[in-house]
Amino acid sequence: MPSVTELNDDIIRSMAVGAVFSDYVGNISSMDFHRTEDLLVTASEDDSIRLYDTANAKLLKTTYHKKHGSDRICFTHHPSSILCSSRYNLELTNECLRYLSMYDNRCLRYFKGHKKRVVSLCMSPINDSFMSGSLDHSVRIWDLRVNACQGILRLRGRPTVAYDQQGLVFAVAMEGGAIKLFDSRSYDKGPFDTFLVGGDTAEVCDIKFSNDGRSMVLTTTNNNIYILDAYGGDKRCGFSLEPSPNLTTEATFTPDGQYVLAGSGDGTLHAWLIEKPNEVSSWNSYIGAVSCLKWAPRRVMFAAASSALTFWIPKSDEETKDGEAAVRE
Repeated sequence: MPSVTELNDDIIRSMAVGAVFSDYVGNISSMDFHRTEDLLVTASEDDSIRLYDTANAKLLKTTYHKKHGSDRICFTHHPSSILCSSRYNLELTNECLRYLSMYDNRCLRYFKGHKKRVVSLCMSPINDSFMSGSLDHSVRIWDLRVNACQGILRLRGRPTVAYDQQGLVFAVAMEGGAIKLFDSRSYDKGPFDTFLVGGDTAEVCDIKFSNDGRSMVLTTTNNNIYILDAYGGDKRCGFSLEPSPNLTTEATFTPDGQYVLAGSGDGTLHAWLIEKPNEVSSWNSYIGAVSCLKWAPRRVMFAAASSALTFWIPKSDEETKDGEAAVRE
């Protein structure tokens, strides 16, 4: 398999379904790759959390969480420990987030604070800090080692959060296309910069930094995708896809930051070269409109999810036909 540093248009075009997992009941609401291990974790509307070996396309473990449900999910630094937000009983228990061990199916810590559903969750790449954004119009900063919230940002609308790859800066996107950048070591002093994505008043449902820190990708609830310069906030390019009613979508950078992929409401996937910018390839997802889309940090593969999970890898024409047949079955 080619290296992630060798990506080009031909490799992107050759991506095809390599594995399918279709035993979910309901949509997959979020998923996350581990930064250093070949692992993927998913959270689904069927209250399951599932751990996969991505190198061998194998399901390793499934746990069910009927009391709280499973909604947003991300790995901590340890490959068997995850953070998961609650889908149910928020008003009764106030237990909005859980720190879970997949090794022995144990809750290591509850985090209380958000009054409404968490819609964005991310772990710092350098320490035990993590952030959550909620429909209660707040972003909370936490530490895995303590129950108490470490800081609160009050905002307008639905907030979406992301750390840069060095963990030094985090971005908070909110209604009206406003993106605020904070120094993660002194966020209490307020944002050091604010960008505005003009002309789009839709809520932001996803934001990510590229690995090289040069770009950000912003996805709105009406399925507009913007690539921004992470230093000055200038719009480098933008793409519009078919909206997905009642479904928030996700875009993803390739590890080298050259390409961005996103799913459309018509059940297709698209890849663009950012520098040009032009569409390099599009595919039938075979699983309908995709709710989750992420490129693996260490491999030439990406995962796409709706009510099924698919792993995509580079393939020859003959292998591509075999993979498509497997999905249809």
